[in-house]
Amino acid sequence: MEFQHKNIRRPAAHYVGHRWYFVTFCCANRHAVFASAPEAEWFTGELRGQSESHTFAIHAYCVMPDHVHLLAFGLDPASDLLLFLKSLKQTTGYEFKRRFRRDLWQKKFYDHILRSHDTPEQVAAYIWMNPVRKGICADPREYPYSGSFVQDWKQIAPVKPWVPPWQMPTPRTEARPA
Repeated sequence: MEFQHKNIRRPAAHYVGHRWYFVTFCCANRHAVFASAPEAEWFTGELRGQSESHTFAIHAYCVMPDHVHLLAFGLDPASDLLLFLKSLKQTTGYEFKRRFRRDLWQKKFYDHILRSHDTPEQVAAYIWMNPVRKGICADPREYPYSGSFVQDWKQIAPVKPWVPPWQMPTPRTEARPA
């Protein structure tokens, strides 16, 4: 019996247009591909080019050694997140495999379409704080592979970082007396 993959995506129309998206995708086998400056800088350049050609503003990004976080906003009614990420992962994956003879990316990615209670500023803060949470640096401004393509992020006043839905505490039910 063949393993059936579960479709974790919302309908395709939810990924098109003027929307905010938080995205995470991981390196194959969680290899620390971007621990070296040339690879992290190469990927950042590819991200800039692909986001521009697919009409997405990258408000925040963080290229960690083994994964990438993005806060992207569709600039056009036809901006298609799924097409943008497919192109980004295909282009970079092809070049990486040509150079290093191994896969760059895991097959899927995690996405979260921001809701009205998710502020882009807090999501950006969450992204930029990732190297601090992982113990790589003490101040997010010290990490060379974080940034924004649309604003001077190091000058933004700190805000309380967003709490992703999967990290939200679940409400506990009180035990009732018998």
